[in-house]
Amino acid sequence: MVITDDMLHTVLRRRAAGERVHDIRKDLIIPTGKRKGGNPSPASIYRALAGYEKSQAYPESAEAARAEFAELRLATG
Repeated sequence: MVITDDMLHTVLRRRAAGERVHDIRKDLIIPTGKRKGGNPSPASIYRALAGYEKSQAYPESAEAARAEFAELRLATG
C-alpha cells in the first residue's frame, strides 16, 4: 500500500481541519517502492480513507482479519 499509517494519520488530521485531499497530497511523499519520492494519487488516499473508515465501523472484523492473517503467516512461514 502506498499510504503509510503516518500518512493516513496526517490526512485524517488535516481533513478534520477542513483541508481538501487535493491540497494534502502535495505534502505527502511515498517512502518506498516504485513511486518512492513521489506524491500519492488522490485515489490512493481515498482508498486508504475508505479502509480506515471500514475498520472503524467494523472493528471486530478488522481484528479477526488481522488474527487470521497472523495465523496464515505462521502456518506458511
